[in-house]
Formats: sequence, structure tokens, C-alpha cells
Amino acid sequence: MILITDGGSTKCDWILLDTKGNVSLKTRTLGLNPAVVPEEELAQRIEFNKDLQSLFKKVTTLDFYGAGCGTKTPKAILKRILETYFSQAKVSVNEDTVAAVHAATNKPGIVCILGTGSNSSYYDGKTIMNSVESLGYTLMDEASGNYFGKRLIRDYFYKKMPAVLAEEFEKRFNLDPDHIKLNLYKKPNPNMYLASFAEFIFNPGENRPTSAGEINGYFYKLISEGMLKFIEYKILCFKEAQHVPIHFIGSIAHFSEDIIRNCMKPYNLELGNIIRRPIDGLIDYYRENRM
Repeated sequence: MILITDGGSTKCDWILLDTKGNVSLKTRTLGLNPAVVPEEELAQRIEFNKDLQSLFKKVTTLDFYGAGCGTKTPKAILKRILETYFSQAKVSVNEDTVAAVHAATNKPGIVCILGTGSNSSYYDGKTIMNSVESLGYTLMDEASGNYFGKRLIRDYFYKKMPAVLAEEFEKRFNLDPDHIKLNLYKKPNPNMYLASFAEFIFNPGENRPTSAGEINGYFYKLISEGMLKFIEYKILCFKEAQHVPIHFIGSIAHFSEDIIRNCMKPYNLELGNIIRRPIDGLIDYYRENRM
């Protein structure tokens, strides 16, 4: 049996495939980003999942694809933890860009991830190449969940958010400055905390007057600015950008398709596939290539 895992900083999807490629189990844990989640917490998030407990001695292959797995030390930490629990399995750990490419295309293209964090890579049909080394949510991650969460908090406190939205924002989140600073500087996973605010953009409240021009204009400007920064820093850095399609993975891209398309037009970029959940495309890839 093959257990494939697509993990971000917020959540992690686990799919068990039998020898014929049929899905025999689906489960989800909290995110397993080894670059930001403490080692003990990583282990607990795996150990306490009852579905996974039943597989610890049964799985023969475990292929993990996740955020934070692009550098040697975090990758080794997670691999060691997985091998401890899945003692009968051959374990491989790869960064999430590999899963994104498998899910999005089998031809040359640029594949972008817009999740809790963000990144991009160029796939030439055989090899995956990153643009720049990621320095994480404090310095990079344009157009990600934590980027938009940070923008919303700043706009609220700088009083740049429309008044009607500010009132809703106050009702949905604890905006006490001490509470915010505690989560950013004292508690673990501040990137996930920031990303939680992005739901305000993409999961509107029931009473929001979505037809109001000021509100639509505010969100359009906010998302567009993030996407334009992402294009500048994470897409145009590839010399192939104007010759291959640009694919996007993640819910932010799914909900922002029209804005992404408009932001790409001035650069003559071709929009490729937009995939909300990469795990579905990853299943197809395994059925075609690994069974």
C-alpha cells in the first residue's frame, strides 16, 4: 500500500492507495511544516490521528510532499519522525513544489503555490527548478495567506479598511493588540495565525454587503497588489515565463482566478491550470505512473 501526503503549514491531506490505485482511506492532520512546527508537535500530530494509527505497521511506501521540506535539516527531521511511526515503510520526503508539479502538468511550465505560504518553480518536463531560496513568511511569501492576513491587520490598525468591513473584522477576530502580539511573538506557528485572517477575504460573512463598490474595490486592490508582487518576484524571475503556461495551486488562487488573469495580462503571461486541492491531481499522477 502507498500512502501519499500533501502537507502545508495549516493542514495535511493523507491518501492511502491500494495495489490497484483505489483510494482506501482519506484523512487529515494539522500542518506538518518542519521548518516552523516544533519536532514534538510534529510527532503528536501524526501519533494522535486514529486513522493513521491503523496504518503504522501496514504501509510499505510513504511519499510525503510538504511545505518546509526544501532544505536539508527540516527535511531530515520529518523523515526521521515518519520512519519512527511507519516502521515498515520506505519513506521519502519532498518539498510541496514537487507535488504541485505532479498535480498541475506533465509539460514545461511554471507552477505556483498560494497557500499559507507561497512559492514557485519551473518545470522543464523533467527537472523542477526553484527561482530563489525562500526566507519564509516574515520576508517573502507574497500573495500567500499570511501575506494577506498581515495586510488586513495593518489596514485595520492604520484605519485603511472601509468602516463597514472594520466593524465585521472586529466581530470575527480578537483584535486586542496584546493578543495579536502574543500570537505573533510568543506562540508557535505565527504564519498560520496570520493566514487565518485571510479567511476574511475569501470566506465572507453572511451579513456582508458584497455588492458595495467600496468593499469590492478594497478587496480587489488588496488581492491585486499581492498578485502583482508575486508575479514580479516569483514568476518574472524565470526567463521562460513568457513562453510557458503559469499554473497555480491552492484555494487563494482558486478564489482569485479573475484577478490573477487580469494581473497577468500586462506581462503577456499565459494562465494555465488552477487547482484548488493538489491531492486530487497527485492521485491521478500515481495511478498513471506508480501503479
